[in-house]
Amino acid sequence: MNTTQSLQYGKKGLIMQIIPVMLCFFAMGFVDLVGTASNYVQKDLGLSDSQANLFPSLVFFWFLIFSVPTGMLMNRIGRKKTVLISLFITALSLIIPMFGDSYMVMLVSFSLLGIGNAVMQTSLNPLVTNLINGDKLASTLTFGQFVKAIASFLAPIIAAWGATTYFPTFGLGWRALFVIYAVVSFLSISALAATPIEEERPDKASGVGECLKLLGRPFILLCFIGIMCHVGIDVGTNTVAPKIIMERLGLPLEEAGFATSVYFIFRTAGCFLGAFLLRTMSPKLFFGISVALMVVAMVMMTVCHSLTPLYIGIGLVGLGNSNIFSVVFSQALVYAPQEKNEVSGLMIMGLFGGTVFPLAMGFAADAMGQIGAVAVMSAGVLYLMYYTVKIKVIK
Repeated sequence: MNTTQSLQYGKKGLIMQIIPVMLCFFAMGFVDLVGTASNYVQKDLGLSDSQANLFPSLVFFWFLIFSVPTGMLMNRIGRKKTVLISLFITALSLIIPMFGDSYMVMLVSFSLLGIGNAVMQTSLNPLVTNLINGDKLASTLTFGQFVKAIASFLAPIIAAWGATTYFPTFGLGWRALFVIYAVVSFLSISALAATPIEEERPDKASGVGECLKLLGRPFILLCFIGIMCHVGIDVGTNTVAPKIIMERLGLPLEEAGFATSVYFIFRTAGCFLGAFLLRTMSPKLFFGISVALMVVAMVMMTVCHSLTPLYIGIGLVGLGNSNIFSVVFSQALVYAPQEKNEVSGLMIMGLFGGTVFPLAMGFAADAMGQIGAVAVMSAGVLYLMYYTVKIKVIK
């Protein structure tokens, strides 16, 4: 499809199609409940840190395994059906904890949540291209990330409410979070299934080897590494921000942990602003400004030793990193319009950077302190500076 469906259905029709898709983006944010839930599971079951940390690690593992096969699945059954499958897997993962909270039960639940999210992120983003194309694609994907961030924000609030409220939760406690999000998942399935979306004809059948071969194209490889750096900086900041404050100011974790909230506040605000700014500003200029903010942030996180400047630096990382994914992803899709499904699978596989960066940061921090962890993230920012000059003009 060379033109947007707004030409076929009109503005009102397009809005009615976008709303169910944005509800799916909200469901995409359910994966971020794993951080909150793992803390509650660790407390309830008396798990060690290594046992509890296995839960979030599983999420990124499934991105590595399922992203490319999902791109192939879309070629056979279409993007909308693939998104519906991902929503069903997500709903199933949220239902399981209602029947128990043993370690194995939660392991299965989080595994299915990771699989469902890997399939969803691979298929939902290219589905948007059937509604929005050209220079509006990046801003639409960014707005989707803003909607996703709302679900991420609400997860710890709902879990805390379930754990402390006097409102009857039928013995579920904090697991009421799973019930509420399961209901939203089924609403998303119903809304998307009832929404007509005209898709492009399926791409030619392809295998894993053909998908991976796309990495031989220099620009696709640049985008893939860009996604890895974005996610690495994202997960890395969440991990290292409180540790920097504890190391330099001697604050306890209970107080230093607010640094993570600072990051999410600015990241969500950045997604909201980016959804509008990308409609009037060129992706290359916008991307350059975003990376410049992160450069300043890395310098501040390296040299500052007082609380306010450190908070500012952490906030600037959230603001600058908030729209990197949308721009890089849209660049890759537009670069290879005949292979969107395969490209989407490769880009989502790049989320495995959320495992690679923290590991490297951990080794660097052991050797040099938290300044070593910041140095690893800075390497990712330097790569994104290089990527900025490679961004292509979307027409």
